[in-house]
Amino acid sequence: MTELILYHNPRCSKSRGALELLEARGLKPEIVRYLETPPSAAELKALLDKLGLAPRQLLRTGEDEYQSLGLADPAISDEQIIDAMAEHPRLIERPILIAGDKAIVGRPPEKVLEILP
Repeated sequence: MTELILYHNPRCSKSRGALELLEARGLKPEIVRYLETPPSAAELKALLDKLGLAPRQLLRTGEDEYQSLGLADPAISDEQIIDAMAEHPRLIERPILIAGDKAIVGRPPEKVLEILP
């Protein structure tokens, strides 16, 4: 069985919904509460590779940090965006499910089902 890892925020309804969908199928993913234990810049790079996304695509643009750090500026590099997400994990879109070498953002939560083995 492929190991499942869910980057989870229990206060987020989408994140809770994704976890409920997995558990309803008898799956018990490893839960990473990324706000408490944020991924490093290197871990974010690896995650972005699995997602097939550019760093800017993983940003939560409605967060205060997005505005205060000036991340809307197109001159901000991918490295700077990754560093900002590592330092301010609220900027990371959620939930994210990793299944082996694949990953997906669970928006809507049903998207997590697309990569199940």
